Amino acid sequence: MDFIQSHINVPVADPSAWATAMNNLGIVPMGLAGQQLVSDSICIQGFDPNLGIITPINPMMAGISLVPPHPVAAELPVIKEIIHCKSCTLFPQNPNLPPPSTRERPPGCKTVFVGGLPENATEEIIKEVFDQCGEIVAIRKSKKNFCHIRFSEEFMVDKALYLSGYRMRIGSSTDKKDSGRIHVDFAQARDDLYEWECKQRLLAREERHRQKIHEEQLRPPSPPPIMHYSEHEAALLAEKLKDDNKFSEATAVLFTWIDRGEVNRRSANHFYSMIQSANSHVRRLMNEKAQHEEEMELAKEHFKNSLLAILTQFEQITAVFTAATRQKAWDHFSKAQRKNIDIWRKQCEELRNAHSEEIMGIRREEEMEMSDEDLEENPCKKMRMEDMGRPTCALREENDSLRWQLDAYRNEVELLKKEQGKMYRTEEDHTQEQQLHFLQQTMQNMQQQLLRLQEELKGKELELEQARDEQHYLEGEVLSLREKVGQTSWPYFNGTAALYHHQEKNNDAVIWGPLRSEKEALLLGIISTFLHVHPFGANIEYLWSYIQRLDTKISASELERLMVRLPNMFKQEFSGVGATLEKRWKFCGFEGLKTV
Repeated sequence: MDFIQSHINVPVADPSAWATAMNNLGIVPMGLAGQQLVSDSICIQGFDPNLGIITPINPMMAGISLVPPHPVAAELPVIKEIIHCKSCTLFPQNPNLPPPSTRERPPGCKTVFVGGLPENATEEIIKEVFDQCGEIVAIRKSKKNFCHIRFSEEFMVDKALYLSGYRMRIGSSTDKKDSGRIHVDFAQARDDLYEWECKQRLLAREERHRQKIHEEQLRPPSPPPIMHYSEHEAALLAEKLKDDNKFSEATAVLFTWIDRGEVNRRSANHFYSMIQSANSHVRRLMNEKAQHEEEMELAKEHFKNSLLAILTQFEQITAVFTAATRQKAWDHFSKAQRKNIDIWRKQCEELRNAHSEEIMGIRREEEMEMSDEDLEENPCKKMRMEDMGRPTCALREENDSLRWQLDAYRNEVELLKKEQGKMYRTEEDHTQEQQLHFLQQTMQNMQQQLLRLQEELKGKELELEQARDEQHYLEGEVLSLREKVGQTSWPYFNGTAALYHHQEKNNDAVIWGPLRSEKEALLLGIISTFLHVHPFGANIEYLWSYIQRLDTKISASELERLMVRLPNMFKQEFSGVGATLEKRWKFCGFEGLKTV
């Protein structure tokens, strides 16, 4: 306002243009006599000339905000006018040119960059131009025709951006050094960022404080603290346990005392009596449950009777509709009346059927719950049995409570006996422990000897198995030599081999006959397939190396014994002469099938 008051004597050629320019800047234009050139309704709302401040421009106003400007209606165009100052004049840019571009606004920006200043522009002239946008905190001018201006508030930056694109001319000079097109843009300053971060931290603290207060308001109140155990409090609690209305509160206190570990030898009797009082409420709760069940049965019966009454009324209404549809009454109704009666009759029949299905469902549930004995039992007899059963249940509960007390006393006696036995241990117990220790050592020695004998037995069995393998190998060599020497005497050799295998049968070495296990059947199939794809035969080592990939525990002697037992499937032939003599096994199952 100082700027305006000090320039009221400046000659104005066009008062309307001056008013438009001041209004665009957010300043109420004043005339020579101090009156407003435009009405308050046209100026920015909220301006108070008595306060001497400028209301912030709406950040969504076109040309000022960070977001792209909204299209302005044709009837309200934003026109920039010439702005006259004391030392300079600002001329707007061509309205046909695009608006000046700006960078992204930094957070908390209060500083603007002003470029394109005239060379002769001084700090006083710059302050004179931008002081009308708001309170200036600092101006940092450079020697290269630009400066940085820091305002006190963020909204003042939006007003300063309005001057971007104006051409500044100092005085009435036409020199290039006194003229320049100014460009106003956002500037990034550390002071602005620091103040913005401080404000954000303050807002975050306030938000956390509000959330904390809100959570405390929603948090349920804490339960009252439970007092510690004492004989006086125990006596009061025992009285509360006997009262049905205070039973829940009393049980919570009793549970807390027991959970805290307040039970000891001195207070055990008090706690036992309180637990017994709590147990006495079981009978009351069961009676209440039976009463509620009886009320529920009565409610079910009342509900079923009400449904039956409703169903009866539905039947009556259906009978009325049926009578109305008979010919002697039907002919007297109009077409519209007949249509309505037909619709009402269908709706009533649908509701009646649904209601009937609901009643049938209730009856089916009752039949499923009711047993055959309940159906055959007389109601009067049942009531008498219930009356007789009540004192029986009371006696049974008393008997159970007495039995539990007896068990508790018996456990206490056993604990006392154990404690006395520990205190008075005799020397005989010590001697018995020594004897038991000696017997345990003797048993351990015998177990070790037994394990050693078992290991020796396994070693002997392995040696025996190796000896048997060597024996079979030598027998095979003898057979091959006999076949080589007397090939003409093959029948005699077969008889000799059969006699030899018959002798081994008595020694449990080789058994002629069918297969003895599933494993031998699997081996037989694998061997047959292997020899079938080797039409010229294969020696036992080659066959054993193949099968060992499938079963590492199998030995070559087992394979040879299996093939010897089946002469109709496998036959042994010799090939080569002298040192190249080799024994081969061939598959002859197809030939043996013809001869069998």
